[in-house]
Amino acid sequence: MERSNFVDQIKIFARSGHGGAGSKHFMRNKLTAMGGPDGGDGGRGAHIILKGNTQLWTLLHLRYFKNVLAENGQNGSGNNSSGRSGKDIIIEVPLGTIAINEETGEKEAEILEDGQEVILMKGGRGGLGNANFATPTNQAPEHAQPGEEGVEGIRKLELKILADVGLVGFPHAGKSTLLPSITAAKPKIADYAFTTLVPQLGMVEYRDSKSFCVADLPGIIEGAAEGKGLGHRFLRHIERNSILLFLIPADSKDHKQEFEILKNELEQYNPDMLQKDFVIAISKSDMLDDELREAIKEELPKNIPHVFISSVTGYNLPVLKDMLWNSLNTAKV
Repeated sequence: MERSNFVDQIKIFARSGHGGAGSKHFMRNKLTAMGGPDGGDGGRGAHIILKGNTQLWTLLHLRYFKNVLAENGQNGSGNNSSGRSGKDIIIEVPLGTIAINEETGEKEAEILEDGQEVILMKGGRGGLGNANFATPTNQAPEHAQPGEEGVEGIRKLELKILADVGLVGFPHAGKSTLLPSITAAKPKIADYAFTTLVPQLGMVEYRDSKSFCVADLPGIIEGAAEGKGLGHRFLRHIERNSILLFLIPADSKDHKQEFEILKNELEQYNPDMLQKDFVIAISKSDMLDDELREAIKEELPKNIPHVFISSVTGYNLPVLKDMLWNSLNTAKV
């Protein structure tokens, strides 16, 4: 059920509305037998618009919304009457959604703010009626424009979670235990790999009513960049995070190697990932004595801040929050 309730990628067939045709019409009434042109313009075809909504966190609501067909504009008519424009279709999506043209692979839209609207597919322009083409030398134009056709095609909507901090680690690293320890989130916790099958978000309450968002993402495995395990579905969400918190358990056989494998998977997927700020947290540190803690410290990269924590006892969790907050609010030179 957990997996089915979180949808972060979906394809839709969409077609914006065709523009209405302009009218070729001449004024005729009881008083005017041979009046001038009075053909009105056609209405614009309906746009298909993406709109950001902070109340949404998944694309689940679009699962059965696979064919999006927008309304055509109405044709113009006599007496300079313009046709009605088609009613735009607004598709509400969670923040972090991008739209990709399935045929070209190009990113066509990106939603990052609540209420932000982006036209995904423009409706066709309405044609001009013959009244627009009257000139001193051609007072009875027989020409009116047809409406412009709309746009159609398959669009892939992808959700990339927007969070300040992303938790990165192998299965069993303790990410699902850490999240409820520092936030109000309640992820599923169990003793098997890939306990977290979908991203879990939590808000960390910091000092002076400040806060920041942490995402517990599905556990990475070696080969994730090649699509193994949850593969690209997991790595896609990390792209949005400002900071990556590498969680490595104290009982790991080789702390340095584990970090290098995680970093390598990120680099293979997208080298830009290495430009993000890193923080290393050694979880389950309540089982360590001072001697073991010093030995692990020697294994860790010297240029990356680290902290020993325990989600069970709360050891150093305030220190971890300070490190993350300071990193988030330190301007990069």
